[in-house]
Amino acid sequence: MKTIKIGIIGAGRIGRVHAENIAKFVPEMEIKTIADPYMSEETVEFLQRLRIPSIVKDADVILKDPEIRAVVVCSPTDLHAEYAIKVAEAGKDVFVEKPVDYRIERVREVIAAAKKAGVKLQVGFNRRFDHNHRAVYEAVRAGKVGKVNLIKISSRDPEPPTIDYVKVSGGIFYDMMVHDFDMARFLAGSEVTEVFAYGGVLVDPAIGEAGDVDTAVVSLKFANGAMGVIDNSRKAVYGYDQRVEVFGSEGAVMDENDTPNNATYYGADGTVSGACYKIMWDRYTMAFAAEQKAFAEAVINDTETQVTGEDGLAPILIAAAATKSLKEGRPVKLSEITE
Repeated sequence: MKTIKIGIIGAGRIGRVHAENIAKFVPEMEIKTIADPYMSEETVEFLQRLRIPSIVKDADVILKDPEIRAVVVCSPTDLHAEYAIKVAEAGKDVFVEKPVDYRIERVREVIAAAKKAGVKLQVGFNRRFDHNHRAVYEAVRAGKVGKVNLIKISSRDPEPPTIDYVKVSGGIFYDMMVHDFDMARFLAGSEVTEVFAYGGVLVDPAIGEAGDVDTAVVSLKFANGAMGVIDNSRKAVYGYDQRVEVFGSEGAVMDENDTPNNATYYGADGTVSGACYKIMWDRYTMAFAAEQKAFAEAVINDTETQVTGEDGLAPILIAAAATKSLKEGRPVKLSEITE
C-alpha cells in the first residue's frame, strides 16, 4: 500500500479530530508534523498519544519540509485561505476545512493558487462521506428516483455555539447551513439559481444581539428545475438531528437521523429508543476518516479530489445569497452575487 507523509496546521477542535481519525483509520497517511502556535500542554500530551513524531508551534516547519507531500489546514477560519495559499505555493497538496473563507474573492484566490502550483485542493465538506447521506446520493445517481423534483434537508445541533464564536462565524448560513448548501448541490446534481431565506431568534436572544439568527428556513431553486428546502436550528434538546430526502418522478429516498444504535425497548408503558449523538465528532467519526482517505487516494493516484475548490466556492455564494435574502426579505438570484 502506498502512503504519504502529511502535516496538519492547527491543533484545535477540528485539528485534533482529523489527527485522531487519520492516525486510527487512514493508513495511507502518516502524520509527520502538526503545528499550532497556541499548543497547550494537554494538546501536546493528546498528540503524543497518537505517536505524532513532530509537534511544533511554527507552521513553516511543515511548509519547508520536503518529505511532507500534503497538508491538512485546520487553523481558525479566518486563516484557512492564508494557509491554504501558503501550502499550495510550497508545492504541497491541500486539504482545507470549510469554509475556505467567507469572502468570495478570497476563495477564488485559493482556487487560483492551487491551479497555478499544480497541486490538489480538497475542501472539508465531510457530510458527503457520511454513510447515510452517501447511500441517498448513490440511489439518486443510479436513477432510482427518476428526475429529481424536491430535496429536503434538516440539520439541528444539540447546543448553540458560544456568543464569541457567533460574532466571528459569519452567521448561520456561512457556519452551519453551508454544509446543507453543499449537500443540496451534491444530491441535486445541479447548481442553485435562486434563494429565499427566513430566519429568527428562537433559541437564545444573545445570538440575535450578536447580529445572527439561530433558526432558519431556506428555499432553493435549481438550474435543472428541482426545488429544495433546508431547515436549521442551533438547538435540539435531544441531540444531533440531520436528515435528507430526495423526491423524484419515480420514487423517493431518504435517511433517518443517525444514532449510536437502533435498538428499541418495548414495555408495558410504551417503547423507548436510544439517545441521539450529542457530540459532532462522534456522529461523523467515519465520515471524517472517509474524506481523508479520499484525499489521500487523490494525491497518491493523481486524480481529482472529490470535493474541489469550486465545490468549496459554490456554498459560499449560496450563503451570500441567503444572507442578502434574509436582510432584504426577498428571493435572491445567484447571478446577483458577484463578490
